[in-house]
Amino acid sequence: METILLVVAALIIAILASAIRVLREYERGVIFQLGRFWSVKGPGLIIVIPVIQQMVRTDLRTVVMDVPSQDVISKDNVSVSVNAVLYFRVVDPQRAVINVEDYFAATSQLAQTTLRSVLGQHDLDEMLAERDRLNEDIQTILDEHTDAWGIKVANVEIKHVDIDESMIRAIAQQAEAERSRRAKIIHAEGEMQAAQKLQDAANVLSQNPQALQLRYLQTLSGIAGEQNSTIVFPLPMDLMGAFKDMINRANAGASGSDKG
Repeated sequence: METILLVVAALIIAILASAIRVLREYERGVIFQLGRFWSVKGPGLIIVIPVIQQMVRTDLRTVVMDVPSQDVISKDNVSVSVNAVLYFRVVDPQRAVINVEDYFAATSQLAQTTLRSVLGQHDLDEMLAERDRLNEDIQTILDEHTDAWGIKVANVEIKHVDIDESMIRAIAQQAEAERSRRAKIIHAEGEMQAAQKLQDAANVLSQNPQALQLRYLQTLSGIAGEQNSTIVFPLPMDLMGAFKDMINRANAGASGSDKG
């Protein structure tokens, strides 16, 4: 009799041990009763009736998925290799277990096809310069498709865009040509502004001839201060004209006195 009681007690303990489940804070248990969905339980201590009920554990933490490198042909027919990283988590354990067989594999395959589809609609320059917008487009598409699986895509980041060596050289030449074009434009704009300023200065000096003489003297003073040299200082033509008039008047007076 005692042996039977011990066997029954051991059997009861074994059944209870198999029925008790402990779920962590980030885990949920999807309970099926006789094959039909029953409820979502957790976290903490829960009891699952053996044979009648079955439990599927689901992790609610954010999953970091590395999307394998994908060969993409851009809109301008450039072959590139692109890889990305995807952040997602389960927000509805019931749909994640019932609506899709393996939500991790399904999300991975969907991310790969979406990456190729979205990037194939853009030029290479857009892939390199507008990654933020492309990340948002990919995230929006993935989030719409995975919503039925109880998955929330938190973020998508394109990591690398690998291109051929020949294309790298072509891009470098394009960048160099662009810098040369900008330098020429800046130089031409500087010449135009300098010419405009010189024209304004000439207009100001033309209104007052004495200002031109002062500017001339100032230039000579600056040259003399920079280096030791001999400067030939030409006399103004109006001053020479005054001397010529004085000489002519003197000659005219002398000739009149001789006649007298």
